[in-house]
Amino acid sequence: MAETLKLFIGGQFVESKTNKLMDVFNASTGEVIAKAPCCTKEEVELAIAAARAAFPEWAATPAMRRVQVLHKLRALLYEHLEELTVLVADENGKAYGDAKGDVLKAIEGTEHAIAAPELLMGESIMNASKGVDTVLYREPLGVFAGIVPFNFPAMIPMGWMAPMCIATGNTMIIKAASMTPMTALRIAALYKEAGLPDGVLNIVTCSRNEADLFTSHPDINGISFVGSTEVGLGIYSRGAAKGKRVQALCEAKNHALVLEDAPVERTAAGIINAAFGCAGERCMALPVVVAQESIADRLVADIVAKARALKVGRAGDPSTDMGPLVTAGHRKFVTDWIQKGIDEGATLVLDGRGITVPGCEGGFFVGPTILDHVTSDMTVGQSEVFGPVLCIKRVKTFEEGIDLMNANPFANGSVIFTQNGYYAREFAARTHGGMVGVNVGIPVPVGVFPFSGHKNSFFGDLHCLGKDGMRFYTESKCVSTRWFDEKEMKRSKVDSWDGTI
Repeated sequence: MAETLKLFIGGQFVESKTNKLMDVFNASTGEVIAKAPCCTKEEVELAIAAARAAFPEWAATPAMRRVQVLHKLRALLYEHLEELTVLVADENGKAYGDAKGDVLKAIEGTEHAIAAPELLMGESIMNASKGVDTVLYREPLGVFAGIVPFNFPAMIPMGWMAPMCIATGNTMIIKAASMTPMTALRIAALYKEAGLPDGVLNIVTCSRNEADLFTSHPDINGISFVGSTEVGLGIYSRGAAKGKRVQALCEAKNHALVLEDAPVERTAAGIINAAFGCAGERCMALPVVVAQESIADRLVADIVAKARALKVGRAGDPSTDMGPLVTAGHRKFVTDWIQKGIDEGATLVLDGRGITVPGCEGGFFVGPTILDHVTSDMTVGQSEVFGPVLCIKRVKTFEEGIDLMNANPFANGSVIFTQNGYYAREFAARTHGGMVGVNVGIPVPVGVFPFSGHKNSFFGDLHCLGKDGMRFYTESKCVSTRWFDEKEMKRSKVDSWDGTI
């Protein structure tokens, strides 16, 4: 019997009163391993109330004491690293190395948040005007909601969102992805073990209907979202209209421009990892290569050869290079896109459909797939497929390549492979991508820098992670102070104002 998961509200694991349950699959076998409750709006309100009740005392807790919880959590995450890696692999389908990397990125976000006392230090100036000192403080806002996708069940909720939100003195409710909720719930238990007060962190599983409460509820001060552009834009619009702080990290269609001077074999190796790691289910996957025509045939041949050599197998097996997709529904979504690309006129040079893994016949597998001669009028090269599908576009020059890339409505990341310093510099200056790689296929910076999408890949003013993340979860307050000496205390003349104090 598959376990029915509980909600984590007010520091306790509680059974939902809903009769609607959502299946959580082992992506490698297709077996149902758990059932997540689609909780009621009343239960979401209970989580919000728990977070609101916990906020005053947690906000008043000194920052140095708050991060002591994160110190303990970091140790527990390392202690349970293998357990969490297997959990991510089972419910998400990541290969062992990718699953472990997911957990390690959650640890990285926790380590960054441990620096919150230093990041929270404000600014000051003595004698800003005569006898007046001014100090800027950063303070927590209140209750935040985190709405997360299925693809990084450890890193996104428990690396990007919860640590910095909590370290800066706020409280949080996370809507875990219904397809991959088990990792977040397990880490919530580790937060409790680390000494986090009840109500500071809450985890619910529900549908979009119940989560809509986050954008309208008066006790929600901000929302951090990762998911589709359509949903993210809606959350941003509704939340901002209610005066809430919102960051919405949305879809991507990252491109890499490969110039003719790039070392072909080394470049192909970098592309393989970027395109097919995590089965292409990355926000910063590399689904499009824009190749200069003079080397395109050689590059495609090398990419195809390396892709064929990847071992597609059971998630969690250390010998597996690429695991399954997350669900049967998502597999159909990806294979429909492959067929659409063929129908639009792309050349299928490697077909990953119909693959079977011995012993995992019920798994949700799609092998590496490569579509060549994709043109700008094909939707397969413009829209996010979110699977192991690589599109090859061909251009004659650098200028044609960067113009083609910048025409895309998404701008999470962009990459150039070249040994030419001039073109690398031009590319970095002119690309629309928020995260740029020069001979780096996945240009995600370490967590002390922000995850910086642009255009339709991001809505909001402050990105997550880095100093942006700290600012997102805090607001500034300026305090001006003046003290009088004995002579001034006897003065009765009304102060005049000349543009200063």
